Amino acid sequence: MEVEIWSDIACPWCYVGKRRFESALAQFEQRDDVRVTWRSFELDPHAPAERSGDRAERLAQKYNMTVEQAREAEQRLTDVAAGEGLDFRFDIARSGNTFDAHRIVHLAHEHELQDTMKERLLRAYFTEGQLISDHGTLVQLAVEVGLAEQEVRETLASERYAEQVRNDERTAGELGISAVPTFVVDRTLGTSGAQPPEALLNLLEQGWAKRSTVSTIT
Repeated sequence: MEVEIWSDIACPWCYVGKRRFESALAQFEQRDDVRVTWRSFELDPHAPAERSGDRAERLAQKYNMTVEQAREAEQRLTDVAAGEGLDFRFDIARSGNTFDAHRIVHLAHEHELQDTMKERLLRAYFTEGQLISDHGTLVQLAVEVGLAEQEVRETLASERYAEQVRNDERTAGELGISAVPTFVVDRTLGTSGAQPPEALLNLLEQGWAKRSTVSTIT
C-alpha cells in the first residue's frame, strides 16, 4: 500500500504529523506492506534564502494578531510538539527557502534514505536553529545520514531534482491539496492536518480494506 505525505520542512505541524503518523503506522498490522513516500510542498515558494527580523513579529503581521498573541501561539505549538517528544525552539529558528532541501530529500529517496533525511532536516530546522537553505548546511546534514558528499554538492550546484519537486507540487494542486501535512493512501483516500494517531490509523485501515476489496473483485 502506497502512502504519500505532502509536507514542507518549515512546517511545524508537518513535524508533529510525522510523529503521529509513525505512531499510527506502528499500530497498523500490515505496516510491513506500507511504502511511505515524502512529497514536496512549499508553504512559501517565494521565500528568500533567509528572512530577517523577529519571527513572532512576522507571524503577528501575517495573521493580524499582536506579537504577544503570536508568541503565545508558538508556545502552545511548542507544548503540543513536546507531547510528541519533539523539542521546538522557535527562539532560534532561522526561516528561509526550502526548495533545495526538498531536492535533497529526493536525492535521499534514490538511496533509500528519504525518511531519515526528512527527519534530519526537520530536527535541524525546529530544534537546532540551522538554516536549511544554506548549501553548506545541507551538505553536512546529508552526509550525516549517509549520502555521498560529492553527489550532494553536485546536486546542489545543478538543477537536479528540481523538476521532481515541481512535479510534486503540481500533483498536489491536481489533488486539491492546499494545506500540509496531507496524507494520501493509494491516491484514493486522504486527510489533511496533524491528525491524532487514531485518525491516521483509521485512514490506513480504510485504505487497506479498500485495497483488499479491489483485489478480491479483481
